[in-house]
Amino acid sequence: MQDVLPMEKHGYYVSILEEELIPAMGCTEPIAIAYAAAKAKSVLGAHPESVSISVSGNIIKNAKSVVVPHTDGMRGIESAVIAGVVAGNSEARLEVLSSVTPEQIEKMKMEKEMLPVRVELAEVESPFYIHITLERGEESSEVVIVGRHTNITEVRKNGEAIYRSDDEAATEKQSREMSVREILDFAESVDIQSVKAVLDRQIAYNMAIAEEGLRNSYGANIGKVYLSSYAPDISIRAKAYTAAGSDARMNGCELPVIIVSGSGNQGMTASIPVIVYARDMGVSDEVLYRALCVSNLITIHIKSGIGTLSAYCGAVAAGAGAGCGVAYLHGGKYAEIAHTLVNALAIDSGLICDGAKASCAAKIATAVENGLLGFHLYRSGNQFYGGDGIVKKGVEKTIESISRLAKDGMKETDREILSIMLSE
Repeated sequence: MQDVLPMEKHGYYVSILEEELIPAMGCTEPIAIAYAAAKAKSVLGAHPESVSISVSGNIIKNAKSVVVPHTDGMRGIESAVIAGVVAGNSEARLEVLSSVTPEQIEKMKMEKEMLPVRVELAEVESPFYIHITLERGEESSEVVIVGRHTNITEVRKNGEAIYRSDDEAATEKQSREMSVREILDFAESVDIQSVKAVLDRQIAYNMAIAEEGLRNSYGANIGKVYLSSYAPDISIRAKAYTAAGSDARMNGCELPVIIVSGSGNQGMTASIPVIVYARDMGVSDEVLYRALCVSNLITIHIKSGIGTLSAYCGAVAAGAGAGCGVAYLHGGKYAEIAHTLVNALAIDSGLICDGAKASCAAKIATAVENGLLGFHLYRSGNQFYGGDGIVKKGVEKTIESISRLAKDGMKETDREILSIMLSE
């Protein structure tokens, strides 16, 4: 294949995949809390007598209802804090709870009754903000995370700063310089060996948790419901496997996933449908790798303009990315993929994020369905055009519309969602 991208651009896109496609155990917001707690404990150097944590509304949304892994079913912010304090290994970052022992789980249950944890809503601009303080006698430690799940911006011991990030831009990922055309050029020409390891890990991890979700009972069992209620054609299997991964992950499964844009649900949604389709179609490993480059990078492209957390359900972006990956598997080039993306975004861009929980699996299935519908619409000679609602002329302008809607237009929606979730 002719290489149409400069070599530095190849390196740029490879680095994005390496940075974004990383393992995480459990829903990433409570895991970020556990990471902050583990880091603060290592700075304190002792078991705390009290804890206070101030978090943004989006952290409350996404940590309120999900099971924290390796806790024997404990849920919520306080549980994530206690898990990090009792058993967290901050060096493991988003796998901070990967080495918990049965004895530590029993200690967590006791600490849930004994260790005071005060949770407050932080009045901050950033949708991603965690500030945790541990105290023991006259000693204290503080850790602040802003913008991204492991992005520590400040560490204090006894009120004195021992670390502070001077790079303000690093606190929130900036919109990346990407385009659908460049993504497709990269996917078609990249040396597979430069992305094989990261994609092999994504395939292995994300399919393992999908299969676990179908084997056992988790949450509302959305994946199983799809397989038992509909004729199991390829589109149903793609939705079922993806939903089953979320069923398991949102409800305490301790298997890790490979995340995309800071989210395990988005990582599964961007990858599992493409893998299921590729296996059904019998395409080569190389074609699957290239299709995963398309689906992952398009998901990241959409999400980079929105931000890590918002009132906009991130599965929409990942479902659209998956639809584009499936289009690639069917031989789609730029026109097919661009139109698939516009069609998919036009259908379900009103899907809200009301926190991480069991129903995320159903939203994921909806996002995958509409990503696939976007592809089949264009394949059958139908499409949405610029001027149809928020759809603009051209795929990049449509992505900009979605970013504006999700990042700016839904701020008040986000506040109202949180108010509803916190009211009786």
